[in-house]
Amino acid sequence: MNIHEYQAKALLKSYGCPVSNGRAVLKADEAKSAAGELDGPLWVVKAQIHAGGRGKGKFKEAEAGEKGGVRLAKSVEEAEAMAKQMLGRTLVTHQTGPAGKQVNRIYIEDGSDISRELYLALLVDRATSRVSFVVSTEGGMDIEEVAASTPEKIMSFSVDPATGLSDFHGRRVAFALGLTGVAVKQCVALVKNLYRAFIEKDMEMLEINPLIVMTDGNLKVLDAKLGFDNNALYRQPDIMALRDETEEDPKELEASKFDLNYIALDGEIGCMVNGAGLAMATMDIIKLYGAEPANFLDVGGGATKEKVTEAFKIITSDPNVKGILVNIFGGIMRCDIIAEGVLAAVKEVGLQVPLVVRLEGTNVELGKEIIANSGLNVIAADNLADGAQKIVKAVKG
Repeated sequence: MNIHEYQAKALLKSYGCPVSNGRAVLKADEAKSAAGELDGPLWVVKAQIHAGGRGKGKFKEAEAGEKGGVRLAKSVEEAEAMAKQMLGRTLVTHQTGPAGKQVNRIYIEDGSDISRELYLALLVDRATSRVSFVVSTEGGMDIEEVAASTPEKIMSFSVDPATGLSDFHGRRVAFALGLTGVAVKQCVALVKNLYRAFIEKDMEMLEINPLIVMTDGNLKVLDAKLGFDNNALYRQPDIMALRDETEEDPKELEASKFDLNYIALDGEIGCMVNGAGLAMATMDIIKLYGAEPANFLDVGGGATKEKVTEAFKIITSDPNVKGILVNIFGGIMRCDIIAEGVLAAVKEVGLQVPLVVRLEGTNVELGKEIIANSGLNVIAADNLADGAQKIVKAVKG
């Protein structure tokens, strides 16, 4: 789960991290009073969406010369005008895709006197099962671009959970960033606070880009992006309260209500599978035979008839889906339950596209019999390769 920049900064501030003073704005008529509560003389007006590259992004139907989703205002009135220009419009960045995202919130904060821009992030390193720091002197840029063009400017290291974080790690970050004077001491404290926040709040990603050195030599978190482990949200009610459902795909949001693991993709063949590994294999074989999957969907090992029905509804609600492949290996999940769920969903929502069903495992013969006697136009498959070939042929002709 992701949260907005202003929410991330409020959370980091509660852990003692230095951030700018700012105000969130949800309605255009609140912008002037929000800006008036800040000192100025420079205000930064930022569109709040769950995507990076806002400053370089463009609004749909933008006027000539119009700037992106991060702008500088020199007066309260100018900040108000900028906020009104952004709210309710669709911002397109390299991370949103061509569809973009609607701006429903604005963040106005005090400007900062910037001397240097740096990069600092904490991530879960799956290779070592440890929390890793990633630092670079090239702040303000996409880290992917830095990694591709100047990888020598990125330094990373992991923290041994047995010994935990120490001042040494903070000094290592400070020296890698070329900090001097008071900024070194501040960096040691900042690293400690970030690590504590990362662990206590079950984060999976904490990115500060940029971390700035101001002209007076002090450090400040100028932009922050936080991501949280979905599997740990049950013990983070304060983080769950920050969830903005308008930023999420409606299909993914609906799937989460039924404990379905669903991720929307750009292809034309909908997939319903039990087990994450089998779901990925199903997506791979669809691509192998010349088509693209429209989603990742794992109904889980203990799916009920009702759960399968909801999964089918979510797949068919995607207008890009031109065909559906159901691939179930019944271990804990019985094939007859899947068959009944699929048929119930087909009868409820209708079947407008080709449907191929491959069943194997517990009660497979009963499941096949249920489908065969349904009277519906469902194509049976003997194995995964057969199923993938049949659905691709049905869709592609």
